[in-house]
Amino acid sequence: MSPEKETFQGRLGLQQRVVPAYRVSFFDRLASACTQGMGLFAGQPRAEESIATGELRVARYAPAQNIHLLQGPLYFCYQRGMWDWLADWKPDALIVEANPRYLATPSAVEWMHRSGRPVLGWGLGAPPLSGPLAGFRQKRRIRFLGRFDALIAYSRRGADEYAALGFPREKIFVAHNAVSEAPSALPDRGRKTEDRLSLLFVGRLQARKRIDSLLRACAGTPAPQPKLVIVGDGPERGNLEAIAQRVYPSAQFVGAKHGDELDPYFAEADLFVLPGTGGLAVQQAMSHGLPVIVAKGDGTQDDLVRPGNGWQVPPGDYQALVAALREALSDADRLNEMGNESFRIVAQEINLEKMVEAFIKALHSVS
Repeated sequence: MSPEKETFQGRLGLQQRVVPAYRVSFFDRLASACTQGMGLFAGQPRAEESIATGELRVARYAPAQNIHLLQGPLYFCYQRGMWDWLADWKPDALIVEANPRYLATPSAVEWMHRSGRPVLGWGLGAPPLSGPLAGFRQKRRIRFLGRFDALIAYSRRGADEYAALGFPREKIFVAHNAVSEAPSALPDRGRKTEDRLSLLFVGRLQARKRIDSLLRACAGTPAPQPKLVIVGDGPERGNLEAIAQRVYPSAQFVGAKHGDELDPYFAEADLFVLPGTGGLAVQQAMSHGLPVIVAKGDGTQDDLVRPGNGWQVPPGDYQALVAALREALSDADRLNEMGNESFRIVAQEINLEKMVEAFIKALHSVS
């Protein structure tokens, strides 16, 4: 591939509401692929969101003043300072979050288009709306998306949702949501020293993670019941430990671990389980050659988790979780094969390098 195809020939601007720590590697990689650099305009999260923010090393950060308005389905955010940032940075192309809740974005699109420069939207997709003023919000969403020169979706499902709203399919690109680099070699998982298979959960201990369901599901598996290791901390830890004492006392809570501290836990596990929403550790688990059980979510799970490497269960469906666990634990050899497929997926298809490539392709399409 020529250098021109691997890079964006110009200065890129990128708008985000916040800069979560897990996105820093991607933003810096994308900035490195822009010949004249990348400026990132973002503000701070609300205190109750508990979002860990990160520090950029390559991308040039410009702070926004996030003004948060209302809550729930009627939440909006106005980012003060966007026009001043655009006038200072003068990007040749702009990528913004494809979210109509961000009130300063339409004026930024207009500012770019007045000088003939493209704007791309980047988002999860456009799932069906419900709740207050759903019809009005849907019409507003369609008008909002129609402003963009191209769209970048996190997943194939997200791309399909944008197309269903009438956005031209040829202007929609999929950049699979990734947080990890492509692994270089499949880890040597060694030999098991015990008959019990080992399950691993990694993540913040919150109610939406549904770890209580995982504890009860483990209690519903036949002997020998699996070893369950829960890595993480959070507001639900005390409550979950109390539940574990009643329903699955062998569960191990080891607290929060980060970076290389996680490696021994991935190495000892046979299966990674994420019974609730979110969960950036899925790709990390797959890079360690682990099969996975995850709850269905925003579409990124559809691309990562397939019949060849794991199971997707409806969120909140306890019986489906039990059934997936029973099936997974019934065949250790099959689990090993599925773990190899997990590794292949993140090594070849869904990783930070591929994500940057997709963004550059989308930028080339409009410039």
